[in-house]
Order: sequence, then C-alpha cells, then structure tokens
Amino acid sequence: MTNFTIASFNVKNLIGEDKEYYKFQKYTPEEYAWKANWLCEQLQTMNADIVGFQEIFEESALRDVITEANAEGIEDNAAHIPDKTKRCRKRAIFRKLAYTPYTNAALTFAPNLNDGGAVERCPGLAILSRFGFVGEPEVIQGLDEDQIKWTGKSQQGSYVLKRLSRPILKVRVTVGDAVVTIFNYHLKSKLGEYDVPEGAEFPAEAVLTEYDPVGHAMGAMRASMRRMAEACVLRRLIIEDLHAGNPVMVMGDFNDGEHAVSSEISSGEAPFKNYSWMLRHDAKTSNDRYSKEQKIQIIEDIERVRLHSAEKNSCVNQPATWCSLRPLVATLKTSIRSTCLAILWLTPLIASVRWNISAS
Repeated sequence: MTNFTIASFNVKNLIGEDKEYYKFQKYTPEEYAWKANWLCEQLQTMNADIVGFQEIFEESALRDVITEANAEGIEDNAAHIPDKTKRCRKRAIFRKLAYTPYTNAALTFAPNLNDGGAVERCPGLAILSRFGFVGEPEVIQGLDEDQIKWTGKSQQGSYVLKRLSRPILKVRVTVGDAVVTIFNYHLKSKLGEYDVPEGAEFPAEAVLTEYDPVGHAMGAMRASMRRMAEACVLRRLIIEDLHAGNPVMVMGDFNDGEHAVSSEISSGEAPFKNYSWMLRHDAKTSNDRYSKEQKIQIIEDIERVRLHSAEKNSCVNQPATWCSLRPLVATLKTSIRSTCLAILWLTPLIASVRWNISAS
C-alpha cells in the first residue's frame, strides 16, 4: 500500500512583478515578494506529492515559487530535523515535520487559449507531481462543434460551445502499482458574461450608473450555462477514463457549491433511493414499474460512475475569505481500485487530501 497526498491550490493570479494581469491590476515588487513568500509557506505546509494549481498567468513565476519553497524547506529541515546520527530522528513527529523538496518533481503548465496578452490576460492551470507523469499531459480547451451542442425540437432553441473559458489539464500518474488519471480544472465564474456591441468599448451592462437589471440577469444566465456546459465537457472526459478501467481524481476550483447543478454534472447524479415506484420508460399501464432487480441494477450503474467528495472536513459552504486563511487538510484511509474514484470539491483556495492507494 502506498500513501500519497494530493492537493489543490488556487493561487489567486500568479504573475511576475509590474506585469498587468487584469486592467490596471499588477503587483509592485513589494506586493509580489509578499505573495511569493506566502505561496512558498503554503506549499511547505501542504507538502503534497501532487498539487493542482489554478490562476497561473506565468509558468516562470510558478517555477520561481517552487524553487524558493525548496530552498526554504531544505533550510528548515537542517535547522529542525535531527540528522542520521540522532536516534530520535525516527520519531513520527519528525517525519511529519520534514519537508520533501520538489527537486525531481515534474511540472506541467496549461496556458489559456483565450489569453490575449496585455490587458486581456486569461489564467491557465498547472500540476506538480513528485511521481512524474505517465505519457504526455493533455490540455483540453478547444472543442468540436458537436461536443456541446444543444439543439432539437424539445429544446426549442440552441446552444453551442466551441471553447472552454479555461483549459482542463489531464495527467496520468503512477502511484504504487496503480496509474491514476487526474483532472485539474477551473469552471467559469459567476460573474456575468456580457456581449460588447460592435464599435463599443465595453458592454452596456458595465455602465452601473445606468443599471440594467434584465441585462445583468442575462449575463448571469450566460455564465451559468457556460459553467454547466464546461462541467459536461469534464464529465465526458471522466466517463471515458472510467470506462477504460482507470481510477480518476478531479480537483480544482468549481466556482459553485457542492450541491449545485454544475457540481452534480461534474460528479454524476445521486441515485434515487427506490426506483421500484417509478413508471418504466416503456410503460403501457400504471403498473409497469421497475422490478427490484432492475432497481438494484440502476443504482449500481449510477454509483459505478459517480464521483464522491474526498474532503473530510469540507468548508465549501463557507466564505472564500475564511477558507483562504485555513488550509484544509483531510486524511482518508481509502484504497483506490480500478473502479474506485474520488472527487475533490475545492471551492476554498487550498485543500489537501492524504490517500492510501492499493492496486488490489
């Protein structure tokens, strides 16, 4: 059995000093130094084997943070962890306190296809793994037109999604005797999505002194539809790997609560307690209902591809500011097998989960 730790970290707009990430927003050298130092402390505190990062504008800035975290961690080890000549070095407390550097770890970065540079910046994602990666990491953002297409008589309308607002990063990692598929993603935020009229500099809804409640409602609707459509893209990717017999873990910033529709789309629906009272799809009479055997089969089919929260102490319903000040650390005694999977509901900025993995 192999123990490992996996974590998710929304770094809140990581970019170098004096570089604009959004309009008129950038870090002074002092602000960047403070932010980089704080990020280093969080990496050392989590000390996770696998870390998924969101809101990365520059890969070089992330690499600098990791390098600095390694230097500080090695220095702390030398100051606080007994060397091999001390018998007390084997005590559990020192194993827990010791920081393992990411010197030989692999890092992959997924830039955002929507990143226009200058004031039109859009952040990407990254995954850091002490176990390296199996094969090449995959970045999913551009879509085939038929992948998310909502048309037909029953809808009386249409919706086509051609590109995700942010990429989905997929990697495969060997842990013990198992190869685990890991997805890192960041769904569309709840900020309204507005159209800029031709020839205009900004959408009409941006003029708050001329508040348009219907326009803002439409913006919220577009953002919600996009978030749910992006969740559906992830769900298809998850199902592909599950049907291939691969264990799956998903982490990231879902920009929604655990019981939101977009979250349920990502994880899969929860089964009803009893399908025996439901009319069959081909019912001819009021008594044509699912049998007890069919009820069991339906529940098993749903649960087989349903993802579950891996957080022991969830704070997804707490304000993000509260969560950002309390790194969430959960310990699970779980064996991952070919049909077992987990999902990390990570609305807080930082979350870390410890796993025991078995390929049996």
